[in-house]
Amino acid sequence: METYGLIGKTLEYSFSKRYFTEKFETEGITARYELFELPDISHFPLLVANNRFSGLNVTVPYKEKVIPFLDELDPVAQKIGAVNTIRFIYSDVRTILKGYNTDMIGFTNSFAPLLQPQHQRALILGTGGASKAIAYALKTLNIDYRFVSREPSVEAYSYRQLTKEIMEAYKIIINCTPVGTFPNVDVAPGIPYQYLTPEHLLYDLVYNPDKTLFLRLGEEHGATTKSGLDMLYGQAIAAWVIWNQK
Repeated sequence: METYGLIGKTLEYSFSKRYFTEKFETEGITARYELFELPDISHFPLLVANNRFSGLNVTVPYKEKVIPFLDELDPVAQKIGAVNTIRFIYSDVRTILKGYNTDMIGFTNSFAPLLQPQHQRALILGTGGASKAIAYALKTLNIDYRFVSREPSVEAYSYRQLTKEIMEAYKIIINCTPVGTFPNVDVAPGIPYQYLTPEHLLYDLVYNPDKTLFLRLGEEHGATTKSGLDMLYGQAIAAWVIWNQK
């Protein structure tokens, strides 16, 4: 039986296991998808040595940290600097672990149809591995972006720096942080929501709950909103294609 799985630190509410288990049952595929919680990425080599994987997904906080343990990177994953999909290429000589990023594919396919003429600039909330894939996708769509983090830097505003003028200039706001994820559903990223308008587009990579407080606050000001569920489906479909390429 082929074995697929997800590595991360806390995987209790994983979408991937449900998605792939249902896929295998529906399509009559003899395979299993398991969750592998790693307290530290240093446990990754032992996990690989003890299992014959057909493919792995990677989630926070290891999308960047897993890269040194891989043999090859797909060009897109290399440019992004983060991996969420690993393909295992077996031969008599050696096993090659190749990293890919399908977050970018899932995001672009679900995000691009929402764009309107005023959507020229984006604020990316968070600076982790997921935010790198989003930044790459925005670049391919010719959308200028700026990160938002707890502390200001050359590439990022701090949340404290977000003024009315900045909020008016950036009509897209994308949450790449875990803030608002179940069970902590009563919190939202600390942006000045009072400056949102019907011209704004809010996209949340969080998918559980389907409508986060971040999105609800956007809707209160007439903004267009989108959860990360379609992105998850898109990246999972892309991962399956990668694992099964000849």
